[in-house]
Amino acid sequence: MTLFLLLIIYSALSAQMDSASIIAAYGKGIHFTEAQVDSIRYYADFIDQAGPKTGYLKARVMALRLHGFYYENKADYKRAIDYYLQSLDEARKIDDIQHQINALTDLAVMYTEMKQPKKAKDVYLECVALNKKRGDAGSLLTSYINLAPLYNHLGLYDSALLFLQEGLRIGKPLEEQGKEDLSNLYNNLGQTYYFLKNYDKAIIYFADNYRHHVAAQGLTAKATQWFDVLNLADAYTQKNVLDSAGKYAALALSLAEQLNARSKQSDTYQILSKLAQRRGDYRKAYEYQSKWYELDTAIVNGETYKAIAELEEKYEARQHENEMLLLQGEITQQKFHTRIMVIMSISLLLIAILAAMAFVIKRKVNRKLQATNDLVTRQNERLSELNFEKNSLISIVSHDLSTPFASIGMWAQLLQVDASNLTAEQKKALNRIEQATAYGEKLIRHILDVEKVQTNQHKLQLENVDLRIFSESVIDTFQPAADKKNIQLHLECPEKSLYFLSDRQLLSRMLENLLSNAIKYTDQGKNVWMSVSDERDAISIKVRDEGVGIEKDELPHLFSKYSKISSQPTNGEPSTGLGLSIVKRICEELNGQIHCESCPGEGSIFTVVLKK
Repeated sequence: MTLFLLLIIYSALSAQMDSASIIAAYGKGIHFTEAQVDSIRYYADFIDQAGPKTGYLKARVMALRLHGFYYENKADYKRAIDYYLQSLDEARKIDDIQHQINALTDLAVMYTEMKQPKKAKDVYLECVALNKKRGDAGSLLTSYINLAPLYNHLGLYDSALLFLQEGLRIGKPLEEQGKEDLSNLYNNLGQTYYFLKNYDKAIIYFADNYRHHVAAQGLTAKATQWFDVLNLADAYTQKNVLDSAGKYAALALSLAEQLNARSKQSDTYQILSKLAQRRGDYRKAYEYQSKWYELDTAIVNGETYKAIAELEEKYEARQHENEMLLLQGEITQQKFHTRIMVIMSISLLLIAILAAMAFVIKRKVNRKLQATNDLVTRQNERLSELNFEKNSLISIVSHDLSTPFASIGMWAQLLQVDASNLTAEQKKALNRIEQATAYGEKLIRHILDVEKVQTNQHKLQLENVDLRIFSESVIDTFQPAADKKNIQLHLECPEKSLYFLSDRQLLSRMLENLLSNAIKYTDQGKNVWMSVSDERDAISIKVRDEGVGIEKDELPHLFSKYSKISSQPTNGEPSTGLGLSIVKRICEELNGQIHCESCPGEGSIFTVVLKK
């Protein structure tokens, strides 16, 4: 009986000391920076090996998180996310709320870095639920502050404002007690009001933050001051209070130069360019835009030299090795006091053999399970890679293609200022440059439009729409375009009000595309009709024209993305082949169907049926 009791005490002491070494290793690893990335992996491997020996339940969670942290610092986001997901799963198995919150926060940061704000938002919402369950006001406040920029990025400004106001309710008492600094909350409130075009309220929050940060000292304070004055310059520019905008923009540039931060200088030149355009000084606007583009491109190209930094890191390997040896010495010293009791464990040899047999059997089962998990992981990695490539393409289009078009447009505007010295042929050429620039920018917007619809980034905003009044408004919008071609627009709609629950913005975009096409493909002096009717369980909307029509064999491909048909606009108007693809996606989003009937030379009828 005494021997058995001593064995229990020995096991407890060993487990306690080993778990302490695991916690110490985890604490060191999680605080290492990118420059010490190899050390992070060392501590992760150490916990992987020590965890099963101690029976410490949190060891597996800690090791997986450190592995994810290692790959995050290596910029291998796919593998980092995989480890963070495994860490989250293990934390859920042992019902450890804090480690669940840690893993969810890590995932949200990764999704934000990979430009997937919708996924990041969903993860932060899980953090909110866990923090509410735990009753931690400070962590809940942080989750609300992190959520707001994601909702703003998705265009859901009212939702962002709701979370920030709830954060203000929770955080105000903590701020008064000196426990929390609400600067980030106030800044996000300013940003949200800015997006809502309530510039007066945005300026109040930005100015309060600036006064708060002016009292602080050091480079960190200057960085926050730069952010505050840049926000003030942008808000005053939008409000058209150009003197105040100029004062804060100049201050932002001065702070960026003091900090020697190229990214901050780049962002400041972008605001200065916008301000110069508002003042009508297009030459100055172009100079600022050129500086912005030069700095921004240099920052992007700087990523190429990351490999050099990794080579320099190898020269610090000796220091890392010394740190690892020091930790190993600490661990050895802890275990030394327990080895005097090792002889007593001989009586457990038989049990150990049986346990080893059970372990071998279990390992075989785990290997089969791991093989299945590896297959799923590879498939998920491939899907994530394809999605990342698509997002990268969108970023290239918006960043690299928009800038040249903007530059061409600005030069054209600069030439138009003094167009009196140009010949008639030169003026004609200048007009064609402006038209080509506008068409190129429109094509880029169309491409981005299709991708946004495809990724379901628009959240339905349902409201009760009076279709009679709504249809009259849409017809009025296209009256000038119809008058230009002497086309008669007709509206056939019930005389009484006809209400329908739908998203006004999506409905408007769909009908505008259909009416625009009808006018574009109809000869001068003819007619275009739009009719709205109540079909009891659905609403039917038809757009009919007397245009050129469509060949029968082209109708099945009419709604495909980037499709081109043989029919051409009657007045040389441009066509990207994207409009009807957008219409079909919007129609499906509104739980409807669309089809077309057409005959060459006799016109076309597009019918949209939306279920009630």
